[in-house]
Amino acid sequence: MDVHVADHPLIAHKLTYLRDKRTDSPTFRRLAEELVTLLAYEATRDVRVEPFEIETPVAPTTGIKLSNPKPIIVPILRAGLGMLDGMVKLLPSAEVGFLGMIRNEETLEVSTYANRLPDDLTDRQVFILDPMLATGGTLVMAIDYLTAKGARDITAVCLLAAPEGIKHLEDELADSDIPVKVVLGTIDEKLNEKGYIVPGLGDAGDRLYGVV
Repeated sequence: MDVHVADHPLIAHKLTYLRDKRTDSPTFRRLAEELVTLLAYEATRDVRVEPFEIETPVAPTTGIKLSNPKPIIVPILRAGLGMLDGMVKLLPSAEVGFLGMIRNEETLEVSTYANRLPDDLTDRQVFILDPMLATGGTLVMAIDYLTAKGARDITAVCLLAAPEGIKHLEDELADSDIPVKVVLGTIDEKLNEKGYIVPGLGDAGDRLYGVV
């Protein structure tokens, strides 16, 4: 597993305002979108491309375009939806699937309740969007779900991570031969007894869309 922390002052700046409990939902959504676009530059560094012949106003030349099959972006519902626009801005030709997962707040166990994905992900580059890598349970289950459909090239994009979540993910993937890359805005201090990242930014879903 390759963990990459995107160290950039603009990322730190936007994370500061995301963390602030005074930041309202509309501002939180805008900042999350902007932050994901910055992280997406790192996440797509190895996106597959192929040569593409064009003509400029001056002369013919060879450029590049995204290879087929197109990459697929998979936000984890519901909080991952707040990251989708920022990723699609950078990869407008990518396809989008959805994976609905929920964590039991008492047991911290994760279950899947919905999916909208192709049956076969063989040869597809998959980008998972999930704001928080806390316990790591959601991301482990999502990766297992995608690899069962044939995915062999997976990148997860998260705004924040806890060391415990990274360790759990590394342990679960230790015997896997499937390359997984995790791109993070930052690594925070720890998890608290409720499984929340400290200092973190609270419940990302609630802050994006309100308490429902």
